[in-house]
Amino acid sequence: MTDIPAIIAEHWELAIGLLAAGAFAGILAGLLGVGGGIVIVPVLYLLLDSFDVDNEVAMKIAVASSLSTILVTAISSARSHRKRGAVDEKLLKSWGVPIFIGVVLGTIAGGYLHGDVLTAVFATVALIVAANMVFRGQGTQLYEGFPNGFIRNLSGLVVGVFSAMMGIGGGTLAVPILTTFGYDIRRAVGTSSAIGFVIAVPGTIGYILAGWGVEDLPPGSLGYVNIPAFIAFVPLTVLFAPVGARLAHAIPPKALRYSFAVFLLITAIRMFAGLID
Repeated sequence: MTDIPAIIAEHWELAIGLLAAGAFAGILAGLLGVGGGIVIVPVLYLLLDSFDVDNEVAMKIAVASSLSTILVTAISSARSHRKRGAVDEKLLKSWGVPIFIGVVLGTIAGGYLHGDVLTAVFATVALIVAANMVFRGQGTQLYEGFPNGFIRNLSGLVVGVFSAMMGIGGGTLAVPILTTFGYDIRRAVGTSSAIGFVIAVPGTIGYILAGWGVEDLPPGSLGYVNIPAFIAFVPLTVLFAPVGARLAHAIPPKALRYSFAVFLLITAIRMFAGLID
């Protein structure tokens, strides 16, 4: 198969698309605490599909490569939020363990399931979260904080499992969960940006191991992680993550929540459309 970076160099439209997506992913990383994966995964998936990469591995490559970029993006975003006091370090420590365990389980499942299953999971969860953000009234919450350790650990496992299967930094799930349990949206976003690193490390390693020796992967792939994609996305996502973080603290919470929901809805529709085709 022809080298993907070489193909992009021959088609300036694709190169511009990657640059724009990288910048957009970085802004979303800081703005929504999503690590940019909610953008990177569908973009890479559609890109690989356009180059006739087999559907069995295309989504896995997109998920794994997205997680690898979050290794860097999450650090930049979390530092920006931490400077503003928006990272709950106590929660991060207590929630980090079940999330880590969930990521390990999710990565194992992601390595064995068909790529179409991962695509369906991605689209379904994005749609559910979008609906939750739209229809749940501002300030609606179940408790002021997690009611007990079981709920906290179970929700952490859910965040870890599905984040690893979707290639996202955790904010897509963690933000609505935290706001449901009474966390301010900005503090939820800030803490979720730090959670992205907890997800990205074991997730990236797991997908490298799961894809080791798999045939018909694009050139430059380390397991399911595609190094050229990593190189293309990381600089711009890191550069623009602080911009998103500043916007998160300037935009009214209600507008931030609805912006999150609209983007997730659009993403879900596009992914479902890809499955039907």
